[in-house]
Amino acid sequence: MFSQRRFVLLALAALAIAIGLPFDALAHGISEADRQRMLSGGYLQYVGLGVTHMLTGYDHLLFLFGVVFFLSNFKDVAKFVTVFTIGHCITLVFATFFKITWNYYLVDAIIAISVIYKGFDNNGGFQKYFDMKSPNLLAAVFGFGLLHGFGLSTRLQQLPLGDDSTSMLIRILSFNLGVEIGQIAALAVMVALLSLWRHRPSFKRFSYAANLGLVFAGVLLLLMQLHGYQHDSDPNSFRFPAEEHNHAHEDMEIGKTADPGRDSLD
Repeated sequence: MFSQRRFVLLALAALAIAIGLPFDALAHGISEADRQRMLSGGYLQYVGLGVTHMLTGYDHLLFLFGVVFFLSNFKDVAKFVTVFTIGHCITLVFATFFKITWNYYLVDAIIAISVIYKGFDNNGGFQKYFDMKSPNLLAAVFGFGLLHGFGLSTRLQQLPLGDDSTSMLIRILSFNLGVEIGQIAALAVMVALLSLWRHRPSFKRFSYAANLGLVFAGVLLLLMQLHGYQHDSDPNSFRFPAEEHNHAHEDMEIGKTADPGRDSLD
């Protein structure tokens, strides 16, 4: 039987492995292949992309996992998920339609903070460390829903949506529909698994560790997005500038010419 401490150590080990993965392997942006496919794609392709984007949107899914973690009846799940959905629909549709955007790494960094917030709140952090009641959860979920929708919008605006207002709106709504389908599918699995787990003795024993893992995951996502922002804003600070890179290759070629037997020895 695993102790809570071992569970936390396993979570930290998993995060350490994740840190070692290439940044692109953990990203869930709009790929070049998606952009090219959308150029000639119909509205159904935008629906499909919305489904895929939500199912690979680890930050959105982690936040939703935190929201439903302690919700034990369908009425509460429906209430909080509906409020979250209304929030992200508002910003996804309006920000995209009116082309309101920001650096998506910074938006996703703030979304990562929402994951940290939910894990912290689930573990009674406000009561333990600030001696206060948790902020109104319904309002918090709505506010974070607005934020998550803006994050989705920054990604969607990387796609060719067209100049015609009607067609653009239909594409946005199609993508939004796909997001909702993906969200329902993911939530169905989450709620079912949590419902089964909630009736086992291990749920009470590991619930604190699970939400602590949520906080760790949020911190990792925050660091990833800030790292991505640094790459985006100052790429030369992380790699050889192009001119130096070319000089290095030229030096290698000169070395091979001076020692023609080197390749045969290697």
